[in-house]
Formats: sequence, C-alpha cells, structure tokens
Amino acid sequence: MPSDRSISFEIRLTVCTLVFTLAATALFLRDIAGSAVAPSLLHWLELCGYTVIIAFLIYGNVGYQLTRIGHLQRHASHRPDDRGELEACHDRPAEPLVFLVPSYREEARIVRQTLLSAALQEHPNRRVVLLIDDPFRFDDPDALAALVAVRTLATSLDHQMAEASAPFLAAREAFLRRAAAGRLEGPGEAAIVGALYLQAADVLDGEAALWERLDHTDRFFVDAVLRAPARAHRERGETWLRRSHDATAPLDRAALRHEHARLASLFAVSLTSFERKRFANLSHEPNKAMNLNTYIGLLGKRFDVEAHADGVHLVETTAAKAALEVPPATFLITLDADSLLLPDYALRLVAVMEAPGNERIAVAQTPYSAVPDAAGVLERTAGATTDIQYLIHQGFTRHQATFWVGANALLRHAALNDIAVVADENGRAVRRYIQDRTVIEDTESTVDLIDKGWRLYNYPERLAYSATPADFGALVVQRARWANGGLIILPKLVRYLLSGPRRVQKLREGFFRVHYLTSIAGVNVGLLAVLAYPFPDSLQSPWLPLTALPYYGLYARDLRLSGYRKGADLLRVYVLNLLLLPVNVGGVLRSLHQAARGHRIPFLRTPKVAGRTRVPARYVAALFAIVAVCLFAGLHDLLDGNVVHATFAFANGALFVWGIGTFIGLGPAWNDLHHGVDETLRELRPEPVPEHLSVYERASVFE
Repeated sequence: MPSDRSISFEIRLTVCTLVFTLAATALFLRDIAGSAVAPSLLHWLELCGYTVIIAFLIYGNVGYQLTRIGHLQRHASHRPDDRGELEACHDRPAEPLVFLVPSYREEARIVRQTLLSAALQEHPNRRVVLLIDDPFRFDDPDALAALVAVRTLATSLDHQMAEASAPFLAAREAFLRRAAAGRLEGPGEAAIVGALYLQAADVLDGEAALWERLDHTDRFFVDAVLRAPARAHRERGETWLRRSHDATAPLDRAALRHEHARLASLFAVSLTSFERKRFANLSHEPNKAMNLNTYIGLLGKRFDVEAHADGVHLVETTAAKAALEVPPATFLITLDADSLLLPDYALRLVAVMEAPGNERIAVAQTPYSAVPDAAGVLERTAGATTDIQYLIHQGFTRHQATFWVGANALLRHAALNDIAVVADENGRAVRRYIQDRTVIEDTESTVDLIDKGWRLYNYPERLAYSATPADFGALVVQRARWANGGLIILPKLVRYLLSGPRRVQKLREGFFRVHYLTSIAGVNVGLLAVLAYPFPDSLQSPWLPLTALPYYGLYARDLRLSGYRKGADLLRVYVLNLLLLPVNVGGVLRSLHQAARGHRIPFLRTPKVAGRTRVPARYVAALFAIVAVCLFAGLHDLLDGNVVHATFAFANGALFVWGIGTFIGLGPAWNDLHHGVDETLRELRPEPVPEHLSVYERASVFE
C-alpha cells in the first residue's frame, strides 16, 4: 500500500497534469478557432465534427484525472475499522444476510469456489442460495450432467459446513453451561479457545490441501480464501494458548463469550439452491436480473407447490407447514458465479451499512478486481483494464457518482423494495426490483436508486475478484454486453439531473455519470471517424497530442501501481481497445436499434469453456475492414500531402495487425472468418430433397 507521502505526491502530480491538460486544450481551441475563417461549408462541417470528437476525448481525459484525485484522496483518508469494532456483530443479534449466487451453465468447480468464498464470510446470521438457471434438457447429455453436478453442490457443501461447525457449536453450548454453573477457570478456558482456533485452521488447511490447482484462479482461491484465514485462526489460537500458560491472567468472561460466539459462527451457514424454471408461474426471462428478482420476491414468504395444466406452480400460503419457506433478509449480497470474495467482505460492508448516518446507503460494494497472475497475455491485458476501472469507480464515490457494479454488491432489501415495479410477463404479474430493460441492469438500477434519494458507496479496498475471459471470443461477448444500454438509460439520468432539488450540486455528479453512460459511444465512434475520414492538416495543432500526454502518463503510472508493466502493458491496453472498437460500436448500434424498436436485446452470458471460443465472423471481418480502411486512408492522405493523418492511419493500421496476431492469432482469425462465411452460406442454401421421397413426404420437408 502506498505511503501517505507517496499518495500526496501522486495527488500533486495529478493536479499539475490536470492544469497542463486544460492549458493545452485552451491552446488547441485557439488554433482551431484560427482555422474557422475558411468560407467552405465542407471545412465548417469538418471543423465542427473534429472539434466535437476531440472535445469528447478531452472530456474523458479530464474525468480520469479528477477520479484519480478522488481515489487518492479517499485512499489517503481511509482507515479500516478496528477489528474489535467489526467483530462486535458476534455480541448482539445480527440482521439476516443472504448471499444470492445466480448461475447459468457454469462449471461446477468454479461455482464451488464462489459458494465457499460466500459461505466462509464472517457474519453470524448468514445463508447462501445458489440460483440455478440452467435449462433442463434430456437431449443434451453434457448439459444434463452439468446441471446435475451444479444441483448437488449446495447440498454437499451444506453437509460439509454442518459437519465442520458441529464441534464449535457444541463447544459454545458447553461453555455457556459452565458459565451458568460458575465453573469457569481462566487458563483452562483459554486453552479450549486456543485449541478450537487451531481446529478451525485445520479445517481450512484440509480443504486447501484437497483443492486441485489448475490455474491462477485456483491458486488465488486457495491462498486468499482458505490459507489466509487459516493463518489468522492459527495465530489467534496460539495467542490464546500462550495466555493459558499464565496462571495470573484474569478471567475475562466477555472475551471468552465473544470468542465462542465467533467460533460457533465460522462454519455455521445454510447453503441451498433454487431453480425458478421448475415453476411455470415464475419468470423465465433469460437474464440474470430476473433470476435475482424472482428469488428476492420470495423473501419472507411461505409457499405450497401445486400442479396446474401448464406445469407446477409455486403458490403463496400462510400455512405453518408450507412446502417452501424462504426466510426474510435485511441485506443481500449478489455474487456472480465466477467471482470470489475475500473473507472480510461481508464483515466490513455490513458495518458500513449499519454505521450511523448510512441508513440511506442502498448499495455498498468494492468494485471487483481481476484475479492476479494470469498466464495468458489477453487475460492479463483485459485484467489490467478491469483494475484501472476499479480506481475510476473509487473516484466516482468521491464525487457522489457511484455506480452499482453487478459482479458483487451488498444491497439493502428496503431500497430494492422502494424501486420495485410490477410488470406483465406473458399475462402474469412479475415484480422487478432490478431492471432488466437493458443488459447492464446494475447501471439502470443505479439511476432508479439515486432518483429515490438512495446513495451508493464503494469501499476503498480490494475485497472482491472476478474471472477475466481467457480468449478473445469470450471477451467479445462480455464487452458487447457492457457496450449495450448506456444510451437507453441516458434520458432517465438526464431527467434525474434536471429535476428536484440540488440542481447546482448535481452538476459535478452529472459530469461523471453522463460520461460513464456515453463514453463507449463517443470514444469509439469518434475514433472510428478519425481513422476513416481524412481530416485536413489545417485542423491539426501541435497542442493536440499534448492534451493526451497526461492521460497516458497517469494511466501508465496506475498500471505500475497495480502490479503491471507500465510501458508494455500500456501499449497492449491501447491495442486491445482498438480491437474492441467494432465490438463497442456494434453495442452502440444495438442500443439505438432497441431504443427505436423497443425490443429488448437478449442477455448473452460470457462463455466459459475449456477450449477457445470462436470470434463471430462479423467482428473478424470488421477488424480486417478497419485495417484496409487505415491502409487506404493513409495512402490517400499521403498522396494529398496530409502527412499527419497519414501517419496516424498507418500507425493504427499496423497496431491493428499486431493486435490481431497477438490477441486472436492471424490463423485462428482467418479460420473464424471462414467458418462464419460457411455457416451463412449453409443457412442461405436450401437443403436438397432426396429424390426417392413421395410427393407428400417431399412436401413435409418444407413444413
């Protein structure tokens, strides 16, 4: 962790670069204004278009520097809560907390890691629910086997945790009996507590020893989720054992009661699963939001199972002996099935929620980081962008512009009830707590929450980690989903910013929120326009590259501070963003199409397969087309004497080619393109009808 002195230096450095950026921008605009004297209409259009594009890029540059300052200021002022204060939850009745883990066709081994990271959280009144959304298909043996494997996870882990918790629960009951009878003896009680902590460490070390370490995620899970708390338990146990050898040590009944309560809760957790698709009257909308919404709507209710003509229904009842009773929950933690929580996640975030003055915090989270030490260059580079986004989101909180990031979050149930709406789905009323109008459901729900006066908060420590796609095909699916929906949500955000009180105070908030929703559209469409269109050299200014220099310099420093190589990884990040240009532009176009037609876009989950995910042919074709455009534009500009734009086009064209070879592979990219063309031709070509079929049989082929 950087020292206070180095943080102070980074803040001063960022302020200086911000001043430099604004000065260079002013000089660039002066030069642009000097070229506005030309009478040509085409020149005016070029001038306006070019200025808008550059202004948006500078907008993002300034926003990055402001969020960096905000992140550093929060980091400097952050003081983690005292351990004793955090553990006070074991000394009083705790509000119920439920972990919701939505899962769709995930590998059982990965889901097991996630469930264990949730189950081992420190909270005395918690339970974990795996929300299985896999399709039930008899015609696909592999899918059926995967479903059965996931179904058994919660049950097997529940039995495992019950077995692990039994001796600690028994020890607490025995302690309470001794305390009630007045038979407590200091050294002996300390020895019991010390031995129990060593036993808890053995439970975790035993699980770690059995875990197969196939990749960096397995190694991180074993070290951070299992070994680290085991070491803490062992150290605590040894401290109590040393105390047991001191016959003069006073008997601390409150400390002993606290330790037994904590030990009893370490493994005391209920794990269950739920499948909404088993019930015909529940929502079957194929997205994560409705998987979560369905179960949230069941909290605190009892249900019976009834057979109807269209299938099995889950019907609410007040009967004491209901077929399904779902306990209530004050807090919910949503956790993607490929994400991991560090052991103190719930302990620290629930403390934030329960702190005086935080009653209106609806979402407390730590934006997820990439699992460290990825072996592949693509996974490492994509992970670097994720880790930089973590810093940006931390800065958002400084400016009251936090967005809910859906891979993990602690939610207040009362806040979700406040923004819930009832909608019709196939003639049935369904309750939506989390909006599913777009595929970035967490972002739209953020606007719903702030519009109701709720706040969101980013905890300034890295406590959650999530998997990064290991191949470009899977990354395309993930980033296409992220690129979709921002423009659809923008009008709702603008209405919030322009309505109600605090309109002046909302200016700062709006500066960051608007850019968050529009950056993918503005940056990628603008970059594509600059690559393709030969803007004349008369619009260029020597101050323009200087406006971008602070951004890239600070980005490189943040990469280094996050554990990356600032030079090589900065170049790879730039090139990866170039390759994602058609993916992001495609997401923007789908958003516009949805806004115009009103049809929701399907929620596509990120593929997680052992082999390589094919890159859709349309994206490969777009990449090759952009390379051709760069080459053509560069040659055209060179012949016209437009040297600056020609150099820009040639350089980016070369980076595109290098990026395709590095992140996809020229051979695999060509094979993906060829495979996609073949599939398209097969769809267009009618299947031949066998000659031996009768007239009626031949007709049935086309039915």
